Amino acid sequence: MPDGEVFGAAALRRTVVTFRDAMKSHQEGINRLNVYPVPDGDTGTNMARTLDAVVAELDGAPDEIGPTCDAISHGSLMGARGNSGVILSQILRGLSASLKAVPSASGRQVAAALSSASTAAYSAVLKPIEGTILTVVRESAEAAVAAADAGENVAAVLRRARDAGRDALRRTPDMLPVLKEAGVVDAGGAGFLLFYDSALHVLEGEPLPEPSVAAGPSAEVLEDLMHRGGADGEVDVSELRYEVMFLLHLDDARKQDFMSAWGRIGDSIVVVGGDGLFNCHVHTNDIGAAIEAPLELGGRPFTIRVTDLFEEVAEEHAEREASMAASMGSSTPRQSAVASLPAVGCAVIAVCAGDGLAGLFAQMGVQGVVTGGQTMNPSTAELLGAVEHVNSSDVVILPNNKNIIPVANQVDALTGKRVRVVPTCSMPEALAALVVYDPEAGADANAQAMSAAADSVATGEVTRAVRDTTVAAGAVAAGDFIGLVRGDGIVSIDGTLVGCATRLVDHLASPGRELVTVIVGEGAASADVEAVVAHVRAAGLEVEVHDGGQPLYPFLFGAE
Repeated sequence: MPDGEVFGAAALRRTVVTFRDAMKSHQEGINRLNVYPVPDGDTGTNMARTLDAVVAELDGAPDEIGPTCDAISHGSLMGARGNSGVILSQILRGLSASLKAVPSASGRQVAAALSSASTAAYSAVLKPIEGTILTVVRESAEAAVAAADAGENVAAVLRRARDAGRDALRRTPDMLPVLKEAGVVDAGGAGFLLFYDSALHVLEGEPLPEPSVAAGPSAEVLEDLMHRGGADGEVDVSELRYEVMFLLHLDDARKQDFMSAWGRIGDSIVVVGGDGLFNCHVHTNDIGAAIEAPLELGGRPFTIRVTDLFEEVAEEHAEREASMAASMGSSTPRQSAVASLPAVGCAVIAVCAGDGLAGLFAQMGVQGVVTGGQTMNPSTAELLGAVEHVNSSDVVILPNNKNIIPVANQVDALTGKRVRVVPTCSMPEALAALVVYDPEAGADANAQAMSAAADSVATGEVTRAVRDTTVAAGAVAAGDFIGLVRGDGIVSIDGTLVGCATRLVDHLASPGRELVTVIVGEGAASADVEAVVAHVRAAGLEVEVHDGGQPLYPFLFGAE
């Protein structure tokens, strides 16, 4: 029978792998389309990461239709990333559940599976919104059913579905004003259409579409979308700052109650899964309430991830996720070799990215280092694993990023050890805290002293802008170096690394400061370091320089 007549396990597996590869090649263009519900810019990255998890699960599964569909379902549930990835996982779960009992699906059976996928996607979202991936999936599934009713084979059904999906995607700006305002189509819908392209490539040999970097919205439009409030005075979805995701053990009968509870504190709510295990996603301004909601219903959240959407940028997210893929391939956190040190009265766990920082922390007595940072936040499970590994019943955690603090705060309730969190938001704060660390004192005494030391440090960081925008400090062009200070935002802008860094130092070096700590990361040449050090000394300040090796931030500064 010709390939286009049936759709079995082999075709399904090849389609998923091709879909993953196509998504990776198109992810930058899809990222640039994303403006809804917030301009976080990583729809393509989240969908690609979700498909990575599916393909990894497929690699260990037998080739028969049942195990193939089970692998797709489980891999997408456990590996879903972000709002778009969670919805995609539900589409794949609905599709695979329908195909599982059909060794060689006909056009009619494929159409029914697409219809099930659409139904599953809508059921996962508390407030379905038309003009999104949901519309694209639904209208393409409806076209598939019509084609199957007309007696078309699998390839023809998929082609009709793709045509209808493309038409729906073109019309998404007419359904969703935020898309029309930005001049783009829905990013998730654009990503999903690659599934049809991949299936027709496998079945019929049709060429895959060439990647293109779509023109995203202008800086002015993004700025307006990010800060616009609801016309009725309510908080607009674009003002919900945090993305909270976790896996959840919960009785299926309580799912709707849980979604309703989240509906009172957030938006972009997606809950997928079943049989007592769910993957959950919400945008909210209340992290604590988001995590506590299922607890009140007898649920147990785990693998908690919190992302600050206002600070996330697509290129940084993609680069960091890619660079960490190898070390984050399992649930075991990367830990430094000092975890085997003799027992101490209180051990310290620190979160960081960069071998230099890990080594520096080890020298200062840190017993466990968990790899992580901005946009690649470690989960509660990873921090808990590090806590259990160290040789002490008292533990202090240095999160070193404000997004990780809420996750770290969950650890104490999950272990028999006494765990305290020093709410450090940067590496210089952590270094200052470690200066007063006493390994013979308990967690409470250390947390108090270390918190006071961290609070005494003014910190700043230099990175590179990935898009044009305008801030209080002036106009920023993509590629400019920008200096950021916690609480003050961007305070320095310059086309050169040294120019930006020295202006940032001037901002930090307020009266009373005597010492500037410089942590050198990737992208800072020795000449850059020498120029910055000379500038600090010319200002009459002492300077300490450490090789941190952190990605994307050539300089981190602390002023005491």
